[in-house]
Amino acid sequence: MSNTDSFIEEVTEEVRRDRLFMLMRRFGWIAVLVVVAIVAAAAANEYQKSKARTAAENTGDALIAAVSSSDSEERVAELDALTTESPDAQVVADMLLATHQIEVGAGADAAQTLTGISTSDLETPEIYRQIAAFKAVLAGAKDTPIADRRRSLEALAGAGMPLALPAQEQLALLSLEDGDVEGAIAQLQALIQDAAVTSGLRNRATQLIVALGGTPAESAPVLADQ
Repeated sequence: MSNTDSFIEEVTEEVRRDRLFMLMRRFGWIAVLVVVAIVAAAAANEYQKSKARTAAENTGDALIAAVSSSDSEERVAELDALTTESPDAQVVADMLLATHQIEVGAGADAAQTLTGISTSDLETPEIYRQIAAFKAVLAGAKDTPIADRRRSLEALAGAGMPLALPAQEQLALLSLEDGDVEGAIAQLQALIQDAAVTSGLRNRATQLIVALGGTPAESAPVLADQ
C-alpha cells in the first residue's frame, strides 16, 4: 500500500512539473516582458531626473552669467536674450529682467515684462502671476493713467487674493495721488483694522493717517511680518 501511494505521489509530482514547464514555455515571455518594462521605466525615470537636473544647472549658470556684468544696460540685454527650459525658470529670469529694467529707468519696459508674466500661456503658478501683475502696476505708474492702475489694483485687492492688503495700500496711495484725502484715510483705516494685516503694513498705514491729519482707528491684532 505504501509503495502504491509513493508511486502515485511521484506521478502526480511529475505531472505538475510537466504542466509548469508547459506554462513557462507558453507564457514565460510575458514575465520577461514585464521585467524588461520595469527596468526600462526605471531607466527612463532616472534619465528624466538627470535631464531636469542638468537643465536647472544650465539655467542657473546662464542667470549668473547674465547678471555678472558691472554694466546695467548689458545685464538687461543679457537677461532679455535669455531663454530657459522650464516655465518656473523663465519666471525667475523675467523677474530679474524687470528688476534691472527698473534699475536703468525703463519702467515702461519693466511693466511690459511683468505683464507678460501675469498673462503668459505658460504653466506659471498663480502666485507668480499675482506678484508680476502687482509689480507691473508699480513699475508703469508714471506712464499709466490713474483709472487704469485703479482697475488693476482692484482686481488684486479682492477678498482671498494673496496680495489683497498690499493692493489695498496702493489703492489708498492712488486716492491720495488723485487728491481724495478723505478717501485715502478711509481706505487706510479699513486696512489697519483687517485681522490679516502685518505689523509693518499697519505701521505704514497708521503713520500715513497721522500725516494726513487723521486719527488711526483701533486696530485688530496683527500678524507678524514674514
